[in-house]
Amino acid sequence: MTRYDVIVVGGGPAGLAFARSLAGTGLKLALVERQPRTVLAEPGCDGREIALTHRSEASLKALGAWQAIDPAETSPLREARVLNAGSPFALAFDTGGTGEDRLGQLVPNHLIRRALFAVTHAQPGVDLLAGTAVSSARASREGAVAELADGRRLEARLLVAADSRFSAVREQLGIAAEVNRTGRAMMVCRVAHERDHEGIATEWFDYGQTIAMLPLRGRMSSAVLTLDAAGIEALAALDAEALGAEITRRFQSRLGRMTVVPQPGMAGPGVYPLATTYARHFAAERAALIGDAAVGMHPVTAHGFNLGLAGALRLGGLVADAARHGRDIGSPWLLRRYEAAHRFASRPIYAGTNAIVGLYTAEHPAAKAARHVALRAAQRLPRLRHGVSRMLMKP
Repeated sequence: MTRYDVIVVGGGPAGLAFARSLAGTGLKLALVERQPRTVLAEPGCDGREIALTHRSEASLKALGAWQAIDPAETSPLREARVLNAGSPFALAFDTGGTGEDRLGQLVPNHLIRRALFAVTHAQPGVDLLAGTAVSSARASREGAVAELADGRRLEARLLVAADSRFSAVREQLGIAAEVNRTGRAMMVCRVAHERDHEGIATEWFDYGQTIAMLPLRGRMSSAVLTLDAAGIEALAALDAEALGAEITRRFQSRLGRMTVVPQPGMAGPGVYPLATTYARHFAAERAALIGDAAVGMHPVTAHGFNLGLAGALRLGGLVADAARHGRDIGSPWLLRRYEAAHRFASRPIYAGTNAIVGLYTAEHPAAKAARHVALRAAQRLPRLRHGVSRMLMKP
C-alpha cells in the first residue's frame, strides 16, 4: 500500500492540468493512466483542433505549457459564422468592442497534451503510474482507495476522476450521469483549398449534415463533418482524392476545390462517435470529477476543452489554497464549493449547446422554419451577439 495526498485517475489534459496546478504545494500525487508513458510523452496526431479561448491560453501560460507549443502550429480564429441550410444569410460573431484581434486560437489537440505532459511528468511530488488501469476505486469519510490492475493499492485524502466521459471511476463512486448517445459521428481531416478563409470559422447546419471549417495557417482548414454513424463510416473509407472532392461538394465549393492533407501518423481521417454526458454530481465523499468525467460536451460550440480546463484549475485552486493554509484538502465544504461553481459555469453552456444541436439537426418542417427565425432574431439583437462573442472568448 502506498499513501498519497491525492490520487488522480486519467492523464489527459484535465488530469495533467489539475496535477500541474498543485506544483509547489508540497502535496504528494499519484497520476494513474492506462496508456504507456511513451504515448503520453509523444501523443499521436488525432486530427482534432482545439479552439482555445483567451482565458484558456492564459491558463496554459500560467501552467508553463503554452510556452512548449510552437507558435507556428497555432492559428488565429478571428470570426465565427453560422449558416443555415440553403440560406445566404450568415450570423457572425466577432471581437467588436473588445479590443482584441481574435476570438481565440486553434491548436492541435496532441500538441496541447504533449506540452502539459512535458511540464507535469517530472514535477516534484508527482508519481506517474503509467501503463496500468484502476480496477476499483472507492471513497468515504475516512479516505479514498484505488486498486490498480497490476496489484498495487493506493490510499489518499482525495480521489480525482479525469478518466473520460464514460468514466469508470465515476460509476464506481455511484455517481449517475445523463448520457446521450446521439447515433451520429464526427469526421475530421485537414484540407487545403483555393480561396482564403480570412481566419473565419464556419459552422453550416445543412439538412442532413453539419459541416464546420476551422481556419488554419495559410489556405488550409480543419474540416469537421457530422452525419449519422453509417454515413461517416462510408466517407472515411474513401481515398484522399475522392474524399477531397466529396468535402468540396458538401461545402458547395465555398472555399474552392479542396484536397485532403495527410497528417503524420494518421492513415486517414479521424472518426469519433458523438455522445454527451453530464454527471448528476461533481463530487462525493473525498472525491471529485473533472474534465469529461464531469461534463462531456457536444463539440459544436467548441467549449469542451475550455470547460474541462477551467474546472480542473478551479478544483486545483481550492485544493492548493487549502494545502497552503493547513486545511483539509478533501473537506465536504471544499468539494461543495467546487461543485457549485463548476455547475454554475457549465450547466447553461451544456444545456444551450444541446438545444442548438437539437434545433439545427431536427428535420421536421417546424424545426426548419424555427432555425431560420432564430438566426434572424439573433442578428437583430447586438447585445446577444456580443455576449456570445465574449462567451466564446472567455468562458
